[in-house]
Amino acid sequence: MADYREAPLATRPKTLDPAEYFNLSLDQRRAEEERAGLRAQLKRQYQMQLNNPHRKELITSLLGGLFGVVPLFVLYYVLKTDRDKKEEQIKAGTYDRKFKLAY
Repeated sequence: MADYREAPLATRPKTLDPAEYFNLSLDQRRAEEERAGLRAQLKRQYQMQLNNPHRKELITSLLGGLFGVVPLFVLYYVLKTDRDKKEEQIKAGTYDRKFKLAY
C-alpha cells in the first residue's frame, strides 16, 4: 500500500485507513459486493436506455422512410414516365431508335 500523508485540514478516508483496509468481515465484503453489483446493474440499464439503437423515435422513422421507401417510389416514377414517353413517341412515329438491329 502506498504511503498516504494526511492533509492538515482533512481526515483520512475510511477506504485508506490501514486498520479497515484489509480487515473486512465476510458480511461487510458481501454487502460491498452487493452494492457494487446493484451499481453495475443500474449503470448497465441506464446505458442500454441511453444508447439503444432500436428505440423508436420520430427521426428514426423519418430516416427509414427517406432511405428505404422514397427511393423505390422515385425509381418507379422515373422508369414509368420514361417508358410512357418512349411509347408515345413510338406510336407517333417520332422516336429515333439509336441502335437499329433490323431496318
